[in-house]
Amino acid sequence: MCGICGEWNLSGAGPKALERMSDALVHRGPDDQGAVLLGEAGLAMRRLAIIDLARGHQPIANEDASAWIVCNGEIYNYRELRRDLASRGHFFKTNSDTEVILHLYEDRGERVVEDLRGMFAFAIWDARRRKLLLARDRFGQKPLFWRFDGRRFLFASEIKALLAGAGPEAPGPELDLRSLDEYLTLRFIPSPRTLFQGIHKLPPAHLLVLDASAIEPPRAGPLALAPAPAIEVRRYWQLRYTPKRSDREADLVEEVREGVRDAVESHLIADVPVGAYLSGGMDSSLIVALMAESLAERRDAPVPTFAVGVEDQDFNELPYARLVAERCGTEHHEEIVWPDMVELLPAMIRHLDEPSDPIAACMDHAAALASRHVKVVLTGDGGDEVFAGYDRYFGFRWVNLYAALPEAARRWLLGPAIYALPDTAGYKTVAQKARWVHDLSFYEGGRRYAQATAFFRFGHQGKGGLYAPDVAGQLADLDPMESVIRGFDEAVARDDLDRMLQADVATRLPEHSLMLSDRMTMARGLEARSPFLDHRLAELVATVPTSLKMRGRTLKYLLRRVAAPYLPQAILQRPKQGFMFPLGYWMKGPLLPVLRHLLASSALIEEGIFRREPVERLIAEHVAARADHHARLWMILNVEIWYRMYVRSERLEDLTGRLRERLGSAA
Repeated sequence: MCGICGEWNLSGAGPKALERMSDALVHRGPDDQGAVLLGEAGLAMRRLAIIDLARGHQPIANEDASAWIVCNGEIYNYRELRRDLASRGHFFKTNSDTEVILHLYEDRGERVVEDLRGMFAFAIWDARRRKLLLARDRFGQKPLFWRFDGRRFLFASEIKALLAGAGPEAPGPELDLRSLDEYLTLRFIPSPRTLFQGIHKLPPAHLLVLDASAIEPPRAGPLALAPAPAIEVRRYWQLRYTPKRSDREADLVEEVREGVRDAVESHLIADVPVGAYLSGGMDSSLIVALMAESLAERRDAPVPTFAVGVEDQDFNELPYARLVAERCGTEHHEEIVWPDMVELLPAMIRHLDEPSDPIAACMDHAAALASRHVKVVLTGDGGDEVFAGYDRYFGFRWVNLYAALPEAARRWLLGPAIYALPDTAGYKTVAQKARWVHDLSFYEGGRRYAQATAFFRFGHQGKGGLYAPDVAGQLADLDPMESVIRGFDEAVARDDLDRMLQADVATRLPEHSLMLSDRMTMARGLEARSPFLDHRLAELVATVPTSLKMRGRTLKYLLRRVAAPYLPQAILQRPKQGFMFPLGYWMKGPLLPVLRHLLASSALIEEGIFRREPVERLIAEHVAARADHHARLWMILNVEIWYRMYVRSERLEDLTGRLRERLGSAA
């Protein structure tokens, strides 16, 4: 696990820029660093040593040093690949998985990614062909960003490194308005955009090839106007939900059970201790049970497990985590936490480089706990998107049934009655769910599902005049839901459930869940691995009939069958909860003075992006318990802090201190 970065420049990659980018990534790899200048290309890395601790230094060259690689991630089938490559004459200097990728590239070229089982973001500079190859894993577990200003091409594991590489003389970052609109609508920013103008994500399951072979290198000195290389970004993999399997249910359950067991086993490869997050939910509990089974067969020490909880019993999952820990005989560690959000929120945004989500605070505390004991944790990430675990999947069926009623009856008779139901500040109350079903019934296909995911943020009634007129005009013809609609409508699937799963796999999973997991663990020098996102397992489950993924009202029916021999009924039968802090209360209590203070002198309002009146109305309605706007207020607060730090260049320490002072004066 590492942070990687690099530069291509026809006039020659610069050591100072490479050093600045590498320094910005030190938290991702505190164990080692390396860099190499190769004329027009330069590569650098910061290493968190997991495999081949002594000799896995990067960058790594092939036998004749004509190709070099830096890689962030883990390749779980690298031993099998290495044996095959060695049998065909390749010579290895290390025992690392990164070197395997490079030798495989020598044989397979850009098709190297097809043989890799794991999570990765890597860069290969091929000096003979004068090509730079960037690649990102199938589900986007590892990040990769890039920018090209017409002269210099920079790439890095995090945006902050690209900003550092631009240099102090470069213009400051600028807000990308389309990405802002997508964030407020969806709670994430779809690839390839970011909140920063000119900075792009390499999408999951994509390659980027920079080809400079047609450009003549300069004879001496920098070029005033350098010719541009060819840059191509293309997809190399997509999950397919057809054709469907027709095997007996019992046979499919056993096959998937073996697939999950194999995925967990493969993810245990490491030369350092491996632990697991244990929330008490079914996903992480099954991972822990299979880890315990595998390690018991090896006669290793008990599995280290980590859980965090809160004092509020409505949000606390620790009793369920203890139940699984006792059953599996783990070495269990847990903490009751109550985060200092005034301190933590700006720090999280700095780690993420983009606006945060409340669950990032949970992840930060869990990562802090685990990093005191291990370097690697297995997680349950991807279980909901692969096995169908979100309640909106079942709710979508209610929408389809309701939409079958005559439109006039829904619009003029049922609609007014539904909106007459009293609403409270509770999140997803009966009234809110009824409105969700009603509003979605007037859309179809991918548009309906996009509205479903955006309803409880800013998507169900537009932005309500939030934007200043000039900004609203610039955004008028852009669709912030386009990525979700495309993910749903273009899925290789015949059933709405599979289309919803594909939309989430293509958007919400990499851009929200996995993004938060990567940044919060790497900020603590911890590697997170997700067995449910093993692509072989996901490909198998995708072809299982949807009646086995969701049966009646039972979500993740197939996974419950798979987990039945390993977990107690209390875990198998409990409804999905998810670890979360009481954000609705915070927005009325401890975070309210902070929110009001920031918005009183809001940079976004001052610069004509937001209007003051709609924001103040949201606060007033939330405080008076007329509606629950905590998710929307959180997003506005995050964007404000992000804008101050990145666009206005306010120091993290100064901003935190000012917020702390305001909180004290309001006490």
